Amino acid sequence: MAVIQVACIHCQKTDNVVKNGKAYTGHQRYLCRNCNKCFQLEYRYNANQPGTHERIIDMAMNGSGVRDTARVLRISPNTVVAHLKN
Repeated sequence: MAVIQVACIHCQKTDNVVKNGKAYTGHQRYLCRNCNKCFQLEYRYNANQPGTHERIIDMAMNGSGVRDTARVLRISPNTVVAHLKN
């Protein structure tokens, strides 16, 4: 049986990460018992990946438009606008 060490994407610890069911897309979900947060290693939609919100903000601050940002990140322009409103 193969064992895969999964590191938490929030606190980067590997000692207390356990499986926590599956997402509706079929991807495995994990729970970190140190920071008590759930995460996935694979996402179906690019906007859900960690760091996407920061990339949207960076591109907006560097003068990229909504359509350009959506095209580069391969997400919906409506998602870009929603992130910029927050």
